[in-house]
Amino acid sequence: MASSPWTATITLDGTTVTVSLNAGDTLLETARRAGLTPPYSCEAGNCGTCIATVTDGTVTMRINEALDDSEINDGLVLTCQGVPETDVTLTYDD
Repeated sequence: MASSPWTATITLDGTTVTVSLNAGDTLLETARRAGLTPPYSCEAGNCGTCIATVTDGTVTMRINEALDDSEINDGLVLTCQGVPETDVTLTYDD
């Protein structure tokens, strides 16, 4: 898969890693590729198990059946459906 010009900085369980993004990969796929073990279940945008908080950058969700508009405005994202459009920083630890 082609790489994108962007990176993701991901914090999980007190560990922070920065990894280059592959074009079209979700944040969940990126976190797993970086060696992290983020929470997830359905991978379909329905359950909300994979929620993280984006603190910097722009992410678009392909499907969202779990978050309401106020949660999205607070920076929450379903990482199984979230595809970065810029450099992004996120945490699972909030």
